[in-house]
Amino acid sequence: MQTIGVIGAGLMGNGIAHVAALAGYDVILSDVELARAEAAKVTIGKNLARGVAKGVVTEADADAALARIGLTADNADFGTADLVIEAATENEAVKCKIFAGLALKPSALLATNTSSISITRLAAASDRPDRFTGLHFFNPVPLMTLVEIIPGLQTSDATRAAMADFAARIGKTAVVAADSPAFIVNRILCPMLNEAIFALGDGVGSVTDIDTGLKLGANHPMGPLTLADFVGLDTLLSIMKVMQEATGDPKYRPAPLLVKYVEAGWYGKKSGRGVYDYSGPEPVPTR
Repeated sequence: MQTIGVIGAGLMGNGIAHVAALAGYDVILSDVELARAEAAKVTIGKNLARGVAKGVVTEADADAALARIGLTADNADFGTADLVIEAATENEAVKCKIFAGLALKPSALLATNTSSISITRLAAASDRPDRFTGLHFFNPVPLMTLVEIIPGLQTSDATRAAMADFAARIGKTAVVAADSPAFIVNRILCPMLNEAIFALGDGVGSVTDIDTGLKLGANHPMGPLTLADFVGLDTLLSIMKVMQEATGDPKYRPAPLLVKYVEAGWYGKKSGRGVYDYSGPEPVPTR
């Protein structure tokens, strides 16, 4: 395995391209518009430079990694890829359309960075369900050491082993999760974030008090409302909907305030506003 394709040049996609290139892989990074892929490569360059400044990567290694990243707006360019990782928006129809439109070499592996959608169902939309698996990274990808490997019903043992080898080569610790709604981490984490937004909407505490309470009372590095903004309120809402629809369990019902924030286009840090307003020098609560 030498060439990695990454579909989607957003926050997760550029992070995956970053760590793969730094590990010595040739990377093909795509998006629907070439300008988005170009912007992502600029971001990767800045993040690599930050690593050089901190002494965690040499300037030579950073330059070499950036040079390994090629850009495209045409998924037909993945014909040479040994592994293609889809990191598009958390929408099943969009992902299935991408998989159906790929023309990969017979030996290529295919993975999805979905945070909640059934791997078995997504694999069935591809032409290689036995060579398909979930490969769920965490944000920010260059800093977070965990990756979840999620085999689908059809995933072969060889594919599982190849994904474990890939995770190790890019410096990640892998855990294997069953193909169950939201897998391991989000199965536990997202209901907590959703409950924090329920508590906010119900007036149990202010934004500051809820975040401070969990930081100090549970020894969390950041409060749940801050983390929800960082994850993306639209992503959180999508995950809660998937969990509710897949299980039929009302405990996964999205908080009404979460729905309202997303309806307003307040997606969190990436949109400049969510539970917090990021327009000033410091985030301030929006309510």
